[in-house]
Amino acid sequence: MKRRLSILIATILISVSASAQQIAIKTNLLSDVVLTPSLGLELVTGEHMSLDFTFYGNYIPFWVNSTILAFQPECRYWFNGRPMTREYIGIAALATIYDIALGKHVYDGEAAGGGFTGGYVFNLTDRWNVELSGGVGVLFFNQKQYYRDDNYDDYVSETGPQANVWGYKLLPIKLGVSVSYIIK
Repeated sequence: MKRRLSILIATILISVSASAQQIAIKTNLLSDVVLTPSLGLELVTGEHMSLDFTFYGNYIPFWVNSTILAFQPECRYWFNGRPMTREYIGIAALATIYDIALGKHVYDGEAAGGGFTGGYVFNLTDRWNVELSGGVGVLFFNQKQYYRDDNYDDYVSETGPQANVWGYKLLPIKLGVSVSYIIK
């Protein structure tokens, strides 16, 4: 999954036009509050279009034994003809790897999916924005799920750890209150 995620990131970044009219960096305050720092980059690609790339990650937040690494690209359509201002709709993808221990349960796996998003951007100044966003989609997962006291070797074969749970869920794939700074 890490290799697939790296290839996906490289392909998207190479395909982005270098002549973007505006570039903004951002962070999602909601994820930052729960100790899952985020860093985003938004590139305007046309009069009504922009591409947003956000990375999330954490390591043992609030002393909870969990590790999450996620990448979320999104293509946005801006209704008013000026990207990074007012309302938009979008299509987003999500790829994540995780290892979470909650109580006696352990979830170790990877997930990928996509869905629809929407949001509204408030311009504070020429360079600073606040964005409210949300989205829902389908997330496909493949994980090892076991109890903390289980023998982990039961889930490992010669080819590596074996997933014992897989499926899909309809979930919110995006929820945010972001602050962004327009670089150019």
